[in-house]
Amino acid sequence: MRILRHPYELPASLLGGSLALGNFDGVHRGHQRVIGSARAIAAQQGLPLGVMTFAPHPRRFFQPDLPPFTLTSFRLKAHLISEEGADFLYVQAFDEALSKGSAEWFVTEVLVKGLHVAHVVVGQDYAFGHRRQGTVSLLQKMALDLGFGVTAVAPVKDEGGAIYSSTRVRACLQEGDVTTAAQILGHPWEVEGRVEHGDKRGRTIGFPTANLKLGEYQRPRAGVYAVTAGLDDGAQTRFRPGVANFGRRPTFDNGDALLEVHLFDVSPDLYGRHLRVRFHDFLRPEQTFSGLEALKAQINEDAAQARALLGVPPAAP
Repeated sequence: MRILRHPYELPASLLGGSLALGNFDGVHRGHQRVIGSARAIAAQQGLPLGVMTFAPHPRRFFQPDLPPFTLTSFRLKAHLISEEGADFLYVQAFDEALSKGSAEWFVTEVLVKGLHVAHVVVGQDYAFGHRRQGTVSLLQKMALDLGFGVTAVAPVKDEGGAIYSSTRVRACLQEGDVTTAAQILGHPWEVEGRVEHGDKRGRTIGFPTANLKLGEYQRPRAGVYAVTAGLDDGAQTRFRPGVANFGRRPTFDNGDALLEVHLFDVSPDLYGRHLRVRFHDFLRPEQTFSGLEALKAQINEDAAQARALLGVPPAAP
């Protein structure tokens, strides 16, 4: 998959494609339906398949002081979109010029003159252009005049009738409900980052951890989770089971929130390495302990529970 940041960078072979348009934060089941519709049209008409997203997220541009809310890093978003079969990912810079551009300007200059779209697929409630004045109806009307097709995809719902959305995923994470978040996403919620040096306290009680700051990621509920963590190994990422705590360590320093990941049965040197962490189950809220021994006893219980949930044999005595 090619990743491009200017419409005029597209080679001739990728012009005139079927384009899925949206932010795609999380690449959840609803997003997958939009991309899948664009993929089906591309296959039927012999077109390249493209996905267009924005960076930064428009919400971050307009409200820079908002708390972190990102579900998926760009790297992981690109990986997930590639798995959906896209030939190219076009990343449109969301800056002041774009924010002030009219919906008509966006369609004419970016979609038509820039990307030469043959077909555009969007969610049914998609809005675009200055003050979100561009609607699906406007897009369809302009498409008739400019010679490309438009498909509006209805919201995708679960068995209970609730719409799959990034907002629902964020709400689930705030509650620690990573299981429902994964059902909405169609894959476990995942964060990634470089492993940083911590206070190394975990080593003193037999549970060394790899520490990550979550940066722009949505903060999950503080507490302990069953996780798998992956290290890049060439083109592959090898995941290992473990247990992780997200929080401020109230027993000790109540410092900045960190994700502390302990991998079962291995203790590789991870400092400075890129680590991917997938959340599978919430075990318990963060709590304060009377001292190291009480903390160690609880971590042993947490690790045993995580092993059982992840199908990992018990630790050797």
